[in-house]
Amino acid sequence: MAIQKFEDVIAWQKAQDLAIIIYTIFRPSKDFGFKDQICRSVVSISNNIAEGFDRSSNADFSRFLFIALASCSETKSMLYLAEKLGYISSTEMPQLIEMTEEVSKIIRGLIKSLTK
Repeated sequence: MAIQKFEDVIAWQKAQDLAIIIYTIFRPSKDFGFKDQICRSVVSISNNIAEGFDRSSNADFSRFLFIALASCSETKSMLYLAEKLGYISSTEMPQLIEMTEEVSKIIRGLIKSLTK
């Protein structure tokens, strides 16, 4: 049975979970430029999955999935910077990196399934 709506896409669900965590962690941050950038990149992941899902072809969907994948990499990069700047602790870091890697793997699998 094919997925009927973007809300059923596991990558979208996991990306939403990641976004909630990122928003919660950075809500109190006074570094508004940093906070804005990491929040925009993490939200871009699920938004591009949703937008691509409702495109007219697998090629269009794949294109948006590649954008979502890039946004996931940007979020991961920002997390490394956040740790170096002391915005997040080294104890929070492994779970966050693991979440970005999980979302990336799911997106890559989805791209692979669409290009068969």
